Amino acid sequence: MESGDLELGELLAAAEAAPPGESVEVVAHDLRKRFGAEAVSFLFVDLIGRQLVRLAAAGADDAGRAGPIDLKGSVYDAVLQGQRQYVEADGQGGRRVITPVSNRGDCIGVLEVTLQSTDHTVLRQVRDAAHALAYIIVTDRRFTDLYHLSGRTTQTSLAAEIQHQLLPSAPCCEAEQFTLAAGLVPADDIGGDTYDYTLDRDTLHLSITDAMGHDTNSALLATLLVGALRQSRRSGCDALRQANHAHQSLLSHSRGLATGQLLCVDLDTGLCELVNAGHPRPLRLRRGAVEELKLDVNLPFGVAAPTSYRPQELQLLPGDRLVLLTDGMQERGAEAVDLISLIQDTRALHPREAVRSLTSAVLDACDGSLRDDATVLILDWHGNRRRPDETGSGVRG
Repeated sequence: MESGDLELGELLAAAEAAPPGESVEVVAHDLRKRFGAEAVSFLFVDLIGRQLVRLAAAGADDAGRAGPIDLKGSVYDAVLQGQRQYVEADGQGGRRVITPVSNRGDCIGVLEVTLQSTDHTVLRQVRDAAHALAYIIVTDRRFTDLYHLSGRTTQTSLAAEIQHQLLPSAPCCEAEQFTLAAGLVPADDIGGDTYDYTLDRDTLHLSITDAMGHDTNSALLATLLVGALRQSRRSGCDALRQANHAHQSLLSHSRGLATGQLLCVDLDTGLCELVNAGHPRPLRLRRGAVEELKLDVNLPFGVAAPTSYRPQELQLLPGDRLVLLTDGMQERGAEAVDLISLIQDTRALHPREAVRSLTSAVLDACDGSLRDDATVLILDWHGNRRRPDETGSGVRG
């Protein structure tokens, strides 16, 4: 290692010592010092996943001037989909290097650098710097709005602002037993949809909900609903108790209604406990065939009726793809999208890319103007690879 090289620990220490909004500058300084890098910039994926926004290092010629870049069909799209580094001549004797910046499957963006020398060692160290940048951004965006602002390509309504704060900070997660990804459109003016997930030592918790209404009323109802679900979940409650707590919270504090689907997946066995509160049924892709799971559907949360929620069991098998969605993916203009065929056609894609294909199809079918939120969450179940292959059948009541 040359004397100018920074060990990973030193790079992280330099990032911690810098202001939270200067992550790119820290990495750019490192790459310039080691390799004489030029035109270092980071490109964020926007909220919908259809455009990139360039955040150039301070002092760069194009800092703050470049507009959004369409992602579809671009070289950046290929880099993000394949999660592979791209290298090409820049026409001026240098090499343009584009490297994915991702964390546990969450594609934050790409690092773009111009270098004069690009041997295997240099390219590997640029990949290492991009990997470090992902962790730095994940940490620093807790302290600054810069990275939130950079990912927005449209004005956001108050309702949308509230609801985006209810979503997990990462729309994608990879683990040994599963890969999941989710998406919500439109990003600028939404009316009630949320999704959520968290991972315990032995359980994956999932939820997808749709608070009735539009504008800030639905956003406030969604806030109450998600808060109640998280409170009960963090108290150790299973799906049934989460559902009951959410239902009672809406009855006590609101006159609104919400549909929802709650799942608790055993990471060891793939057995899933599920409660459906008036929500569209999941779709399952198994061995190339897509089917709607014939689940019992209970009343929505907040309906004052003398009925109780009924937990059901669903056995996931390795290779299964489970698709959860809200009615905005199926109704009004979205009816023109053949979801079954599209799920089959995208079966080989990473869930992150499959989500983008489904939400883009709905947006295109509605000419970019949705009358309702459209949300989809895709779970690929890999299974516990340390166990014998699971066998079993679909739904058990």
